[in-house]
Amino acid sequence: MSATPLAVLDLIPRSSGVDNATAVRNAIDLARRAERFGYQRYWFAEHHLNPGVLGASPAVSIALVAGATSTIRIGSAGVQLGHRQPLATVEEFGLLDAVYPGRLDLGLGRSIGRQKPAAAEGTGAGQPLVAAVSAYTANRGGGDHATEQRTGNGLLLPKQYDFGRLLATSATKVATQLDLLQQPGAYTPSYDSQVSDILAFLDGTYVSPNGVAVSAYPGEGTAIQVWILGASGGSSATVAGERGLRFAASYHHSPSTVLDAVEAYRAAFRPSAELDRPHVSVSADVVVGETDEHAAILASGYGLWVRSIRAGSGAIPFPTPEEAARHEWTDEDRDLVRDRVDTQLVGSPQTVADKLEQLRDATGADELAVTTITHDHADRVRSYELLAGEWARRGNA
Repeated sequence: MSATPLAVLDLIPRSSGVDNATAVRNAIDLARRAERFGYQRYWFAEHHLNPGVLGASPAVSIALVAGATSTIRIGSAGVQLGHRQPLATVEEFGLLDAVYPGRLDLGLGRSIGRQKPAAAEGTGAGQPLVAAVSAYTANRGGGDHATEQRTGNGLLLPKQYDFGRLLATSATKVATQLDLLQQPGAYTPSYDSQVSDILAFLDGTYVSPNGVAVSAYPGEGTAIQVWILGASGGSSATVAGERGLRFAASYHHSPSTVLDAVEAYRAAFRPSAELDRPHVSVSADVVVGETDEHAAILASGYGLWVRSIRAGSGAIPFPTPEEAARHEWTDEDRDLVRDRVDTQLVGSPQTVADKLEQLRDATGADELAVTTITHDHADRVRSYELLAGEWARRGNA
């Protein structure tokens, strides 16, 4: 097996007792160290209205760390196109590429956004949110994952989490987020058309619907690398394959459907000027400690953190092991987070490297993206350091 590069996926988490400035400085410090450890990419996610997650703008996050590093590729995982315009996205990344040429990865994510209403649709106050969520979930694709499964090499594919439960507890918050992120009366075009516009702006071939050729400066003619993010076998995987783009599948976010995602992408793949064969990165939640027991302590706040998201309040500041231990778990709580907790890769460097190789081999991943959250920044840095050392020792780096 050829070397499999590792990347960092950073949400810019904020731990309990830590202020925003410290959390951002920690991200900059981790990026510097990840570069020295040998990680190939450093990607930032986009999330909103979460007190424990500060990565609200991938472009701003990239700008904060790009100047503190020199060789590691930096990018988004991903820009949420549910409320962003293709032109503005290309211009933002074009500005970054002007200062840090050849290092930018533009990862594009499909997110909830209000769809253009059909003439026959109703006008009830709740309809725009229902339409937005229905359009988003209808394109997830993939099979039925009502029970826990294992791949041929033993990788756990848990029972699929019912995202309808999350909406049931946080519909008002989702509606508020749409109101705050989208201009009044705005709607989100199809994901395929947005990706098409971004690619056209980048390669200088964009023509508006009324026939006007438009050049996107800065952005046009850059060497920005475009990725599509997907959690299932739906439209994102298909768009990535049909466009001949790189694809990032999520085991950390939707572990039950990761094989659906990579299989749908490969089935749809058509060679392009960018790629002659499919190229896949797969993400995983990871915590590495000096021993399996030490890692379990470091990761003990994860379940409570996931619970806060799925209970509808948004990600809480990441708790200490002591804070996590005080939570009294109910059966309902455990069911709420089981798929994520059971698929978090936790242990010594050897244990986690074994599990990452299992994930790589089951998905055929060309790269792996690791997202790690611990309460203490030093433990988080050490986790990445220990993993990089073991990965290089095995000849994977």
